[in-house]
Amino acid sequence: MHSVTICRVSSVSFPELNKKIMFVTPIRWGILGTGLIAAELATALKAMPDADIVAVGSRTTASADAFADRFGIPHRHASYRDLAHDPDVDIVYVATPNTLHAENSLMCLNAGKPVFCEKPFTVNAKEAEEVIRIAKERKLFLMEAMCTRHMPIVREAKRLIEEGAIGDVRMMHGDFGMATNLDPDHRLMNLRMAGGVLLDVGIYPLSLASYLLGPIEDAVATAYIGKTGVDYQIAVSMRHGEGRVSALTASLEARSPHETVIMGTKGRIHLKWPAFKGDKLTLVLDGGESREIHMPYESNGYQFELSDAMQCLREGRSESAIMPLDETLALMRIMDRIRGQIGLRYPGE
Repeated sequence: MHSVTICRVSSVSFPELNKKIMFVTPIRWGILGTGLIAAELATALKAMPDADIVAVGSRTTASADAFADRFGIPHRHASYRDLAHDPDVDIVYVATPNTLHAENSLMCLNAGKPVFCEKPFTVNAKEAEEVIRIAKERKLFLMEAMCTRHMPIVREAKRLIEEGAIGDVRMMHGDFGMATNLDPDHRLMNLRMAGGVLLDVGIYPLSLASYLLGPIEDAVATAYIGKTGVDYQIAVSMRHGEGRVSALTASLEARSPHETVIMGTKGRIHLKWPAFKGDKLTLVLDGGESREIHMPYESNGYQFELSDAMQCLREGRSESAIMPLDETLALMRIMDRIRGQIGLRYPGE
């Protein structure tokens, strides 16, 4: 098989954002929550010249102070509500556990703050509908944080598909598996905290399939429900428009290749590990020619979704074109349907 590298650059950004930032007033961020994902986003924000983290909110003074000291954040709040009402905050990143996403997003929106909410957007579609309704009523920006589709290499795959590089796209395979060996009390294993593999891990290939193949029309799922009552492993077959199909797997028990393959009538695209934050793809064409595209980046990869959110704020847009609210809601409805099929309900539903 003949292999040719056709793209290698030292750093990348979105084409529409690929302008040198000069004399731009930074967007002032408040971070609601102090867990691992909050720290990842804070790390990305600290490296961005057009962003400032001005406040953090936690449920305890000790946690807020520790996080603020780590990232040099001036305002420390020992309650989520105080952060939501901080007058120096332009937008709030909601990074609390899954079961609090809707409650905390609504609190911030009702305080007049735009919201960038970590995936999964909410626990179910009913909650998502309410959060979106309030944001639209108050004319405030709202966006689900979905780093996958914002990655430059994924955007390049989207461009190749749209220009017909692999012909008519017909299928996609995607996986995301981790051998976690987590304690049963960990939030991912906890039914009361809306744990399980679908909402936290499976959502990556699910959202990617919707982005690359189009809206999901139907889904059929099977899963292994573990001893804690949540889905430990799941397999989903989906139908998209124009007869396109996708097959997705996710696991908390097995280390998978983390590869996405998009197949068309003239070739296929391989998104390499880790598919959710990767920097290279292989384009395989009929006849066996293989071409690699490399798009490395600085920082930890979360800056691309953050840049999109800040661009929307500066342009006065209420939602992202890359992760639109209608699609966020559609994906929550699909996950509700999948959970119905595998018999997974969370307390209070």
